Amino acid sequence: MSIVGKTKVAGKGSLSQQAYNILRTNILRGDLPLGTPLSRRKLAAEMRMSLLPVGEALQKLELEGIVESRPRVGTRVRIPTEDDVMGHYILREALETMSARLFAERATEADREEMLDLAIALDSHYESAVQCRNGEVAELVFTAHRAHAQFHTRLGECGGCPALVDAIDRNQTMVLTWLFNSASQFYRLPPHWHLTLMESLNQGKVALADRAMRKHIRFGFDHVSQRIQALNTLLLDSEKGFRVKV
Repeated sequence: MSIVGKTKVAGKGSLSQQAYNILRTNILRGDLPLGTPLSRRKLAAEMRMSLLPVGEALQKLELEGIVESRPRVGTRVRIPTEDDVMGHYILREALETMSARLFAERATEADREEMLDLAIALDSHYESAVQCRNGEVAELVFTAHRAHAQFHTRLGECGGCPALVDAIDRNQTMVLTWLFNSASQFYRLPPHWHLTLMESLNQGKVALADRAMRKHIRFGFDHVSQRIQALNTLLLDSEKGFRVKV
């Protein structure tokens, strides 16, 4: 079985950037689940590259908190701890509630209409994933999570604070949400989940926007935390037998 799955990524940029794009996409798609060992030699052979660009790609992913290297264990897709999950939710809540408050204050009528359309489309993506019966659910979930990241990024942009959008991006806020949710198979949301959020934000009331976003972010935290910790325990139990050649 190929360690990088069947994902095809356009060959743009340097070899290290191509390797990064392939690995990151496979991780977010779920083809490389949490805890998957990552051998530089095997990856380099499969991607037909030298060890150097693959090593640079893994180093970048490690800096982003997606990959980890541990003594006597090797390199693998990072397994979050309970503190990681809690810290991520706290950080995301802080950033996203401010994003919602700024949107309520500053969004134009065109912004509000655009975000309503994006919310409806996003809810449709998640609903399609839930209803899928033909084996394509992984691809539909990937599409839904990608649209989810774009939705929240655009919401921040409409708030008119580039520094906030940059903070969301630099802290890998939406990427880690994507990774955690995918790992815990959390994509079944209440009907019209994002549309309901936008209807609250579009009222232009800061306090209401704040409350709506906090409810939005906190939904599912217990489920995600429990599923990831169960996975973490299972993988750690087998860690003694985990070795990877680098």
